[in-house]
Amino acid sequence: MLLTPSLAFAQGKSGIDKLYILDCGQGTAADMSRWTPGENVNKPMDVVDNCYLIHHASNVWLLWDTGVTDAIAGKPEGPPPTNGGPNWRKPKTLAGQLEALGVKPSDIKYVAISHTHPDHVGNVELFPQSTLLVQKAEYDWPLPLGVGRFKPEHPVNKFEGDHDVFGDGSVTLIATPGHTPGHQSLLVKLPKTGALLLSGDAVHFKDNWDNRRVPAGNVDKDKTAASMVRMADVMAKEKAQLWINHDKAQTDTLKHAPAFYD
Repeated sequence: MLLTPSLAFAQGKSGIDKLYILDCGQGTAADMSRWTPGENVNKPMDVVDNCYLIHHASNVWLLWDTGVTDAIAGKPEGPPPTNGGPNWRKPKTLAGQLEALGVKPSDIKYVAISHTHPDHVGNVELFPQSTLLVQKAEYDWPLPLGVGRFKPEHPVNKFEGDHDVFGDGSVTLIATPGHTPGHQSLLVKLPKTGALLLSGDAVHFKDNWDNRRVPAGNVDKDKTAASMVRMADVMAKEKAQLWINHDKAQTDTLKHAPAFYD
């Protein structure tokens, strides 16, 4: 019998069997209104930065985002914040957390990137052999000096829209532009935990999601608003939880590596 992706997943023939949350940065922002225009002026906010290590039953590892650069690890104060962003600290390196799980950078086949802000691509070059999974609009978005955001020799698959990573419906890139030109979120379906939508920076914390606020620094307000509608539709269809990357209150309720979700 030929199984459809959804049926194959339901019968356990393929799919995701482990998802680890990794600590990819901790920070404090001096002025929360950077993300909530007209609200919370001069109110400080603690934030977190997560990476997610995902294991497919076919023995393939995928890493979602790479966090703040490991170069700042061990510096208690972290580097000075830029453009009103958080003052990031790195209590644990990404490399060290992977090593503790027995995973080498060369074991990771795919590195999927929500978008190319430094707190999400800070360790991309720890994985020079891993194939980047990125939206074409994000890959082609130039830095201010007109140079690219990735090394040209880094293997990459560029997409225009959604993409089923493993062909079985267990991990799907969901195009959610607006924060940046080619921002994407990640839909992950776990056999016990159920469906999760990993937000990237399509939304920064729960209050913004609840009020559908758009940060002033986003590249396109209308596309951001449309992406939030799209995310709500995906969540309703898949009965998915929304995991908001930078939301410290939510992250504090979740289990972190070496524990995992299955």
